[in-house]
Amino acid sequence: MQTAQRLVALFQQDQARVQAAGSSVSSALRVLDALCHRPVLSLSEACRRTGLSFPTTAKCMQGLVALGIARELTGKRRSRLYLYDAYLALLQEGAEPL
Repeated sequence: MQTAQRLVALFQQDQARVQAAGSSVSSALRVLDALCHRPVLSLSEACRRTGLSFPTTAKCMQGLVALGIARELTGKRRSRLYLYDAYLALLQEGAEPL
């Protein structure tokens, strides 16, 4: 139960950070919401989930990266995956490696 409460608090905190950043807030919040539902996400999947165009989604994701909310995982030029680090870190707390 505590993990769920901490995740909700994380989502609210990151939403506030996006809103404070200013530009394209509604689109960026839609991309953040997609990351909340799927913490490892490609841009094409984010487009499908948000209904935004690819350029808009890419710009919003770069904004989330600049804010330190998301991180590009692959290092590739195409087929990039983005990771919601803080979300996954909360889920891994207390878990023992196999």
